[in-house]
Amino acid sequence: MNHHFSRRTFLRGLGVTMALPWMESLRVWGDETTGVASEAPTRLAVLFSGNGFHSREWWAKGQGKDLQLGQVLAPLHEHREKVLFIRGLFNSEALKGNIHSSQTGNILSGAPLAAGGEIRSGTSIDQLMAQRYGGSTKVPSLVLGCEKSNPSVHKNYSMIYSSHISWSSPTTPTPLELYPSLAFDRLFKDEVQKGDKSVLDAVLEDATDVRRTISVADQRKLDEYLESVREVERRIEQAGKRGELQGWKPTLDKPNIARPADGIPQDIAEHMKLMCDILVLGFQTDTTRVTTLKLNNDHSSLRFPNLGVDYMIHHLLSHSDTADWLKVNQFFLQQLGYIASKLDAIQEGERTALDNSMIMYCSSMLTGGHDATNLPVVIVGRAGGKLETGRVLDYLDKPNRKMCSLYLSMLDKVGIHLDRFGDSTERLAEV
Repeated sequence: MNHHFSRRTFLRGLGVTMALPWMESLRVWGDETTGVASEAPTRLAVLFSGNGFHSREWWAKGQGKDLQLGQVLAPLHEHREKVLFIRGLFNSEALKGNIHSSQTGNILSGAPLAAGGEIRSGTSIDQLMAQRYGGSTKVPSLVLGCEKSNPSVHKNYSMIYSSHISWSSPTTPTPLELYPSLAFDRLFKDEVQKGDKSVLDAVLEDATDVRRTISVADQRKLDEYLESVREVERRIEQAGKRGELQGWKPTLDKPNIARPADGIPQDIAEHMKLMCDILVLGFQTDTTRVTTLKLNNDHSSLRFPNLGVDYMIHHLLSHSDTADWLKVNQFFLQQLGYIASKLDAIQEGERTALDNSMIMYCSSMLTGGHDATNLPVVIVGRAGGKLETGRVLDYLDKPNRKMCSLYLSMLDKVGIHLDRFGDSTERLAEV
């Protein structure tokens, strides 16, 4: 009976994780909580577009209602009081290759990247949050994209790095869902929803396995514990029927839009809008609290006939500050503005769903000239009141300029407190 667990012992089943009490046979330590049941959860979304922005129009100055935004960020004007513009951060490892792949594959991890066609990065902030925080929802994280992954190699680095910002482990880029219909199904189509099955029924198989490994005294304790959980389930079921349950509930319990058609929309504007709608639905129904949306690859081949810009692909456009390049930039930021508007229209107690979220938008370089020493970063939303917005933070001349320092601060907002993430052990004090 010499079992050793570094954290609390859990029973696991379909959509369910249940902590066990202390047992003499199992050496365990206390558990952690990440939120208050009566308040809406804090969500994280990361939007990414490759190749940077117009060099003269990505800027912000002022604060609050007087916050002024460059033309690229104009679609965020109505949300300016909920915007945090951050200047001067970078990933030192991204400077080594000075090419699209080497500047994208670690944007959410700060990890060293393997060259020579090998694939090795680091676990990204969204997946770390999903691993720690995602057990509360049906889908721990949703990883969406609007451009297919590129499996080739460019200048000694795999283009998989250009195609993926979310990494489940150093060697595993999280699979992208490009089909809106399949993303919708992942959120809402399931043979057994969490609420359709007893917690105990869901973990019964795991409980049976645990029972074989513990002492007779602990078996009695386990049986008593499971029966007490069953009794609580019965009481909750009856209270729900009488309308007595209190506390935070999602504003939707099922989707309020039809399932998207099969396939990938041929119109890029429709494709992006559908993915934005699915991101919002995932948060609104509390089906997930962590989402990444990669609008395009770095070194992207997307075209934009919907904007009257169909003579050149995204990557080539990025190498000149033309009016068409600005038009494409604004189109991408309109997706962020659209998400922000939809979330801000959802009231959750005294705050809105946008107030209870952190929506970070970033790119792997400031401009198409491959400058990764000053990454473009903007956050919309107030992280449940824990993030002060309507501000501009400039770290360009400060000693701590690490993107991973920002991530440590962001993880704090969802109750995940780490000594280190990526290459940083120090938070951004102002965030």
